[in-house]
Amino acid sequence: METIEVVAIAREFFGITLLLCAPVVVVSLVVGLVISIGQTVTSIQEQTLSFAPRIVAVVALLMWLASWYLDVLRQYTLNLFARMVEIVG
Repeated sequence: METIEVVAIAREFFGITLLLCAPVVVVSLVVGLVISIGQTVTSIQEQTLSFAPRIVAVVALLMWLASWYLDVLRQYTLNLFARMVEIVG
């Protein structure tokens, strides 16, 4: 296995990781920002108030995007196995 092949596999891995993590991080950030603005406007200083809506939003997003996540991971795994066969064979 050449160094170029290892770098290509690692690059694809990190790209897929960023692709799958980005929606969760963005939704969590947006919900946290909205809750923080609401706390500032209403002068509520409860620090734990933003956790429950964030968890609900992230779980709802994961349930909504579950089939897409599985498709992306399945395709990545198939590509990785095909690449392994090419490298070894």
